[in-house]
Amino acid sequence: MARTTDGNGATPVPRRLLAAATRLFAEQGYDRTSVQEIVEAAGVTKGALYHYFGSKEDLLHEVYARVLRLQQERLDAFADADAPVERRLRDAAADVVVTTIENLDDASIFFRSMHHLSPEKNKQVRAERRRYHERFRALVEEGQRTGVFSTATPADLVVDYHFGSVHHLSTWYRPNGPLGAQEVADHLADLLLRALRP
Repeated sequence: MARTTDGNGATPVPRRLLAAATRLFAEQGYDRTSVQEIVEAAGVTKGALYHYFGSKEDLLHEVYARVLRLQQERLDAFADADAPVERRLRDAAADVVVTTIENLDDASIFFRSMHHLSPEKNKQVRAERRRYHERFRALVEEGQRTGVFSTATPADLVVDYHFGSVHHLSTWYRPNGPLGAQEVADHLADLLLRALRP
């Protein structure tokens, strides 16, 4: 049976495999990265990879799925918080920016390589993303229903507007640029809130 951790017990093998795959996919592209390169970079055998992941495609799926799981957990916490809807939406809007920037390689790899997923896995990811977007949209709709937000723009368009900005981050954001992750998040969240004011 494959070991869960490396020789000194420090880093779990699945995490090492994901880190190696993420780096190689970012540097070379998914289609130009071999399974052999991934296992060599992670310092494990092919048997260890196939123990945790059924295929290279499973690694690609997990690169993005782990970010989406984190974002969903955080969104659920913001949405369920005991705070005014304007605060909950702003916190959620800023958080998705910060967590995307903190995982920029994962997000950019995924959007660049999503077409390599099987139809079944593609459908699964789309369903997970739709769940996230629907929970986010529910906050917009709650604010519109209670008169806190303007109803001039349909909630679906408001969500598309914000997530269009989020998905575009990988094309321009640089960690050594003039704005930090939280600053970008605050600007984009404030833009969204200003657009929703009655």
